[in-house]
Amino acid sequence: MQRLAMDLRMLSRELSLYLEHQVRVGFLGSGVGLSLILGFSVAYACYYLSSIAKKPQLVTGGESFSRFLQDHCPVVTETYYPTVWCWESRGQTLLRPFITSKPPVQYRKCVVFNNRGVAGENLLTPRTYCCANTEDLETVIHHVHSLYPSASFLAAGVSMGGMLLLNYLGKIGPKTPLMAAATFSVGWNTFACSESLEKPLNWLLFNYYLTTCLQSSVNKHRHMFVKQVDMDHVMKAKSIREFDKRFTSVMFGYRTIDDYYTDASPNRRLKSVGIPVLCLNSVDDVFSPSHAIPIETAKQNPNVALVLTSYGGHIGFLEGIWPRQSTYMDRVFKQFVQAMVEHGHELSNM
Repeated sequence: MQRLAMDLRMLSRELSLYLEHQVRVGFLGSGVGLSLILGFSVAYACYYLSSIAKKPQLVTGGESFSRFLQDHCPVVTETYYPTVWCWESRGQTLLRPFITSKPPVQYRKCVVFNNRGVAGENLLTPRTYCCANTEDLETVIHHVHSLYPSASFLAAGVSMGGMLLLNYLGKIGPKTPLMAAATFSVGWNTFACSESLEKPLNWLLFNYYLTTCLQSSVNKHRHMFVKQVDMDHVMKAKSIREFDKRFTSVMFGYRTIDDYYTDASPNRRLKSVGIPVLCLNSVDDVFSPSHAIPIETAKQNPNVALVLTSYGGHIGFLEGIWPRQSTYMDRVFKQFVQAMVEHGHELSNM
């Protein structure tokens, strides 16, 4: 041990003298600075390729669906390369809205679905929305299908919209007119989501801001709700859980917040989904922690495929040096929809 300490002191002294001499010559000019930069770059590249860039985990409950995705939606089995300078969960989540472009989209046919309570400035009924109540979504889906009964009909949901879509599919089973669906960054277990978002940093970055947004959305119509809830108490909520306890659960007739969160969690209905559904989640999503993703349940339903990336955050999935255009999520959506429209008949006997 003493010999090792002596050798380390000698090495440190020699290194100090060497660097002192190089600094006099010029740090960058001597090659030391360039060597450090190159060394760091090589080390970071090795770390990125070995630990960050990985193939997503594909979890399916049936060999047919798995083979279908590998043949017609290869993006779900390819290595996902997150943006090299921004792959951390919170960073991807926060930067995506500012980085990605918003190109104009031309629609040939467009259906705009507004839940009761978010139809504009003039609220006509004392009703908002929650991801456990699927009445409005079911009405819209069946109405559109009645107008175009022979059209290929798919649905996609992001975050809370995905929770709503999965709860609808779990309730209605195979009777839906939809031929397939896709969800992105779904919160599978509402209790786990709430617990994760209440951690100090997550509360500071996400929870408090989203709570103020919810309060603002109902406060401008508070005259419609004063008979059902204590609006002053609602406006003092400091977290999404407190808002849901004081407002959402009360508005939709739940006895407790736990009753509401149990009913809102899509993981408990996944086994009843009766059409092909692809669900993309990142295991580092602070809105939907990895331990709450229902992997074992998905393995029991041949209609369900989970695509789980190691990184991507919440609706982030940035890729490329400057992720201005499409994201990994966009590519998954495009390939899956095209695969279902063009080759969906292959799954008819799944």
